[in-house]
Amino acid sequence: MIIDDSQNIIGPLIAKISFHKVLESLENIAQSDIDYRSEYAKALLKHAEPYPELREGITDLSLLDKHEKLIKNLLADLFPTALTRNEIKAAAIPFFNITFNYTERFKNIVNAAGDDFGMAIRNFDDHQFYVFCCCLILNSHYGYHFDFSKPLFYDIPDSTGVMRHYRILYNADFLEIIPTEKAVEITPEDVNLLIDNFDNLDLWRQKFPEGSWISKGFGILTLFDATTESAISNLKSNLLKNEDFTDDTKAGVESIFRSIYKIPDLRIGYTEINTEDNEFRLAPFDDMKSFILDNNREMSCGSMFCECTLDYLMNKKDYFIISDVDAYAKDNPEDAKFAQHLLAQDVRSCILAPIIKNNKLLGLVELVSSRPKELNSINANKLAYILPFLSDTIERYYSELQNQIDAIIQNEYTAIHHSVYWKFREEALQHINSASRNLAYKEIVFREVYPLYGQIDIKGSSTARNESIEKDLILQIESLLSLFRFIFKTEKLPLIEQHIYELEKLENQLKSELKADTEAVVQNYVINEIHPVLQHFDSANTEIHDKIAAYFASLDDKMKLVYDSRKDFDDALSIINKQMAAVLDRKQEEAQAFFPHYYERFKTDGVEHNLYIGASISPKHSYNPIYLDNLRLWQLQAMCEMENEYYKLRPTLPYDLDVTSLILVFSAPISIRFRMDEKRFDVDGTYNARYEVVKKRIDKSYIKGTKERITEKGKITIVYSQKQEEEEYRRYIRFLQHKNMLGNVIESFEVEDLQGVTGLKALRVGVIYAVQQKNAETYSYEDLLKELEH
Repeated sequence: MIIDDSQNIIGPLIAKISFHKVLESLENIAQSDIDYRSEYAKALLKHAEPYPELREGITDLSLLDKHEKLIKNLLADLFPTALTRNEIKAAAIPFFNITFNYTERFKNIVNAAGDDFGMAIRNFDDHQFYVFCCCLILNSHYGYHFDFSKPLFYDIPDSTGVMRHYRILYNADFLEIIPTEKAVEITPEDVNLLIDNFDNLDLWRQKFPEGSWISKGFGILTLFDATTESAISNLKSNLLKNEDFTDDTKAGVESIFRSIYKIPDLRIGYTEINTEDNEFRLAPFDDMKSFILDNNREMSCGSMFCECTLDYLMNKKDYFIISDVDAYAKDNPEDAKFAQHLLAQDVRSCILAPIIKNNKLLGLVELVSSRPKELNSINANKLAYILPFLSDTIERYYSELQNQIDAIIQNEYTAIHHSVYWKFREEALQHINSASRNLAYKEIVFREVYPLYGQIDIKGSSTARNESIEKDLILQIESLLSLFRFIFKTEKLPLIEQHIYELEKLENQLKSELKADTEAVVQNYVINEIHPVLQHFDSANTEIHDKIAAYFASLDDKMKLVYDSRKDFDDALSIINKQMAAVLDRKQEEAQAFFPHYYERFKTDGVEHNLYIGASISPKHSYNPIYLDNLRLWQLQAMCEMENEYYKLRPTLPYDLDVTSLILVFSAPISIRFRMDEKRFDVDGTYNARYEVVKKRIDKSYIKGTKERITEKGKITIVYSQKQEEEEYRRYIRFLQHKNMLGNVIESFEVEDLQGVTGLKALRVGVIYAVQQKNAETYSYEDLLKELEH
């Protein structure tokens, strides 16, 4: 049997399989004084004499088959018959996939792999093959001592499909390297150049042209089974990869475990343990199965294991091994529930191994097999080599998960924007490096910064919300009245009649006036008075039962009340806020590139944003007033884009709502201070507080001398106080009119006097909405609801 996968390999060496060194050794033995050795050598030489190709070199591999028995006899001293069932050995050409003259064990391994299996050295590409052959030439012919060896492996599956890993060792004592006419003489200068250019394959090809040297002879290939060591090494490599625990990662790790345990159907799982709540939980790793939980996300520890087993797992923290689940169920009735739980998942033997880091129990790694006795207390000891890597990896996953959580908290729930993070880090480091850890934390203040404020607000949101509440409550009362009147036709109970009276009274109140506490009063009455009556109404009347069931089916699952109109309003509000905030956040990325500045936004009945720009925010950058002008123009453009996004959204919203847009201009620099108690930035000082007063009161104000609000749907209102601010924004408006983003008409008016604030003026200009193109992005209501889930 010959394996040859070398036909497509191009290298500097031409392989000639020759036994000249063996024949020369036999000639020496033939002349020796040891009679039986001498006669044996003479007989072999006589058999080989008619075949000069055995000495001169074979390139036609079919001749190896022809001379198979003779070659076996020639190599008998190198391949002892007594060891043929033990050693994994063959004759070979190093680095070429040409092997022959196998031991019996080697033959059995190759045959078990199947007819379609092709042997190839793991991770050994054409580039490495070429350079390794060149290094072989340098060492053998020129006498250099380059250490080009690296662990080489064959990965060969066994008859059950489990991948086995075999380490390759070469003996080249019977090999010599001979130059051809094409060979290039190698100088010391060439060698100095080559040792610094492993990756430059063209250079190696230049110094060692293809087919310029002859490899004459053969090597001895010896394999030893390094499956466990190699699998553990592969496991370390897999686990050290900085990636999420995906389905591919799990499949790779599972394959490695099968190689280590030689169990083809071995499966792995992991269950997280929350020791504080005494719960098993599904780990936050994608596609990781938990055999303890099966299809549950979490479960009380005590509900799965008996107290004794649980104490063993949680306190002793040793392997929990069941070699035969069926027998375990019979012998341990107190844990029969867990055993049946495993059997239902086709688990007949298992090992539960604790993952412990820094003396903290993180969870349990589960090794399971569908066959009894496969996993047991003996092979459980292999985990001692593996668990440290698993523990480090799982702790790293949890650490990265915590980092993601912290990032979300910082991005979504706190006001520490990345533009000012350096200041907080500087203060934190100063505190850590201080000789006294009791040093008081300094407040973070940024002085001489210019504020920008804008909002896109839901017009009449309070009125719309009240209308949605009123619609739902009236529908709730009408449904109940219809139901109770139907029941009263059959069951003439005074209690039913009383509830009809009370519901009619509530209906009249709702249709006349909605008070601040009406919603709470109605909800309390329905849930605490009406629903208990319906739930416990004892009637053999099937029609009544069906109507009660239909009523409860019409209610919202969580609120247990009619929640149709309110849900539409809440969904519409959430969609508007989410999409407006997304536009603003996306636009902010380009604005930060102009000059770093502080940015925060809030979702209320609309989206508000604050911007602060100045030298103190980013002291490493050279600040210029042009950056303030640029940010103001950017803000106005961003508001136009948000209005356009709303225009695109509106036809698909479940509840019709209008929005208004407002920008507040404030040219005087202010100071902002991080409030330690509130964990947010606020203006600093009495004078600066005027800016906050204007912000809080401006959006609900009127045009001076009228009852018309300063904001209007489809328009952007710009509030200012100084003449130069008006001139600046008129320039911006003219530019955006040129870009066909704003309308031609600019309204100018004074704003009514606010408490403590007078002299404000405003410009108002209409937004031109982009014409819908045939291929323009559109939204469906279903798409928007999916967005809300993220």
